[in-house]
Amino acid sequence: LTTNIYEGLLAYQGGAPDPKIVAGLATNWTESADHKVFTFQLRQGVLFHDGTPFTSAAVKSSFDRRLGVNQGPAYMVSDVASVTTQGDYGVTVTLKDSNPVFLDYLASAYGPKMMSPTALSANAGKDFAQTYLQTHDAGTGPYTLTDAKVGSHYAMAAFDKYWGSKPYFTTVDIPVLTDPSTQQLMFNKGQLAAILHDLPQSAVRSYLTMKNIKAYSLPTMMSDYLYVNPSTSFLTTADNRTALLQALDVDQIFKQAYFGRGKRGDQAYPAHQLPAGQAAQNIPHNTSALQKLVGTLPADKKSITVGYDSQSTDNQLVANLISAQLAPLGLTVKVQSYPTSQIFGWVGDPKGAPDLLATTGWPDAAPAYTWAHISFDPTGGLNYLHCSTDEITKKLADGATTGDAATFSEIGALSVATGCWYNLVSQDDFMVAQPWLKGVEAAHAVAVPNALSLAALSVG
Repeated sequence: LTTNIYEGLLAYQGGAPDPKIVAGLATNWTESADHKVFTFQLRQGVLFHDGTPFTSAAVKSSFDRRLGVNQGPAYMVSDVASVTTQGDYGVTVTLKDSNPVFLDYLASAYGPKMMSPTALSANAGKDFAQTYLQTHDAGTGPYTLTDAKVGSHYAMAAFDKYWGSKPYFTTVDIPVLTDPSTQQLMFNKGQLAAILHDLPQSAVRSYLTMKNIKAYSLPTMMSDYLYVNPSTSFLTTADNRTALLQALDVDQIFKQAYFGRGKRGDQAYPAHQLPAGQAAQNIPHNTSALQKLVGTLPADKKSITVGYDSQSTDNQLVANLISAQLAPLGLTVKVQSYPTSQIFGWVGDPKGAPDLLATTGWPDAAPAYTWAHISFDPTGGLNYLHCSTDEITKKLADGATTGDAATFSEIGALSVATGCWYNLVSQDDFMVAQPWLKGVEAAHAVAVPNALSLAALSVG
């Protein structure tokens, strides 16, 4: 919904094998040598869906709203010192500190989107228009929201005054189908044009052999990650955590859970963030260290829980595979599902978190900092189990101002040494579509998982 209804100043190019920033509502931009001052020339002739013209005034109000909501990726604009306009179509953003990845923030699917100042003012309420925007929109994108029954159904219609190329499809219907079997049944009957995410591995294998549909395995920055709790059971030391990680046969996990849609993770970061060979994980498969360790543990330390996101059939399978590998080594292993909201709640308080957590994640934007910050920083939004070191924190602060790839390679190596994180699989976006749906590859961007720019689709 967001990527088709709203637009940012910049975007990531669709159809490219690696993340590439392209124009959005800004047509040209410059960046100062110290990465603190960014000047944009804005696209003219753009209307918000409520008819308000898009001008430089919308940039500041959109940034201000993101700061006011102060959730999720609000950090992307938290360092903005000022937004100054040069007429209706020029704007300069000045930061408090250097940030070499700020342009990527603006291109990110989770970055600040431009919203109608008129709509935000008229419907602000007490929550910066959050309630209003659950069922309405204030964007400039090729589609406008026409129906929003939260949790059950959404619909969009092509915006007839859109500044860009007119979409081929004038209406888009998005039913919320939480049961994968129902999705597949409807798709197989031709009642769905496409399924964009969350197909279980059994369905993937089936669709890869079917000739009457189109299956796509598209490059992405998603990773299937294993988190190790540094505060539970026998996992309170890096050596013990590393012994557990070495006991896992990741090749087997990949082949059984992700065959045909990715590759085994060979770096501490998701794919497309650092050059090959940097931040290498170097965790050889060897069960002897863990087996020896388990032999020394008291009985009450030999039981562990492997958790997974209840919405992910992939990670349910991964958790079960991990259990099957660890149980023969003397551990009593329980597999348990947790709702997404509870998993994110552990960022604030990890009480009740499992010993291991298998879950899928991806960075907010393309640069390595955006994954390292949310995963390895003590207050990072994906640091679910509260693992960190002073050395990683210091290097992250350095990397934030320099963007140096070598620094982030070192951070990756340090994260591996903690034994707290294991990038099991670098995932592709596996999608299936009816054979008449054209333009899927061009509608997909590496840094925007589980989504398509619907205006790029057509019938052929």
